[in-house]
Amino acid sequence: MALPPVLRDRLRLPVIGSPLFIISGPELVIAQCKAGMVGSFPSLNARPISQLDEWLAQITEELAAWDKANPDLPSAPFAVNQIVHKTNNRLEEDVELCAKYKVPVMITSLGAREDLNNAVHGWGGIVLHDVITDRFARKAIEKGADGLVPVAAGAGGHAGGTSPFALVQEIREWFDGPVALSGSIAHGRSILAAQAMGADLAYIGSAFIATQEARAQQGYKDMIVESGASDIVYSNLFTGVHGNYLRPSIVNAGLDPDNLPVSDPSKMNFGSGGNQEAKAWRDIWGCGQGIGALKDIPTAGELVARFSAEYEAAKQELAAKTALTAGAAMALAAE
Repeated sequence: MALPPVLRDRLRLPVIGSPLFIISGPELVIAQCKAGMVGSFPSLNARPISQLDEWLAQITEELAAWDKANPDLPSAPFAVNQIVHKTNNRLEEDVELCAKYKVPVMITSLGAREDLNNAVHGWGGIVLHDVITDRFARKAIEKGADGLVPVAAGAGGHAGGTSPFALVQEIREWFDGPVALSGSIAHGRSILAAQAMGADLAYIGSAFIATQEARAQQGYKDMIVESGASDIVYSNLFTGVHGNYLRPSIVNAGLDPDNLPVSDPSKMNFGSGGNQEAKAWRDIWGCGQGIGALKDIPTAGELVARFSAEYEAAKQELAAKTALTAGAAMALAAE
């Protein structure tokens, strides 16, 4: 599958850092991009809106300075996430600021809009839209998105319930554009596995919550390192949309994670952060099922270097297994 130049020529690791509500700031984005992967943040993390202007200026200026000083190790592009839901009353203004800085990659969520896609294309950017079903994927491409982020079962925060094998397979039957797979990816071998099943890139979020640059509480980071897949609870109680959350954080909030009521989806709020939304991400901590691979709290650069080493080792291991299988097949045929 062919990638557009912005995702092909400047990545040293085929990874996009997912935009983490409240947690992703310019420090994390810049560190990810310098390490050779796409860094991203939700525009709504910058409050008030004047801060978004400041963040975009900081990111573009620091990455330009890095590129000038390190011509052999250029930074990867950065991305901004836009919530395209009717409750987001900042969307138009945020997109205008993204146009000002010619943001290279836009990630859209909770709605696909043709006018927004056209606007991004107008300044030379590309749009990736996150989806949880093949039906939503088709709608996003019909409305002009350039690529897709299938959010499969096990992803942190808002996530679907479909196996990544099934979701990517369905999408690849009709779409040959950029695909970044999300869901339980926290090791280099999982990045390679995402590519093996048909994705171009891995889309990783939870692992970067437990990094030094992330704007997460220390208790949140510690809980990730201390937890595993069995500590993840899937519920729509907190925002109206199903997502994965850390069981201990639900307990700490005085709730029973095994007996959570079902929320009314019509009352969901993804705009400027109402009380329910703030409680969800401030007190009830989103996280994916892949966190069993995380044992410490490194810098983002150290984590990317670890992923890179694991990714290369996995490729070598796979090549060895493939050669062994081929050899066995040849020997069997010769008998």
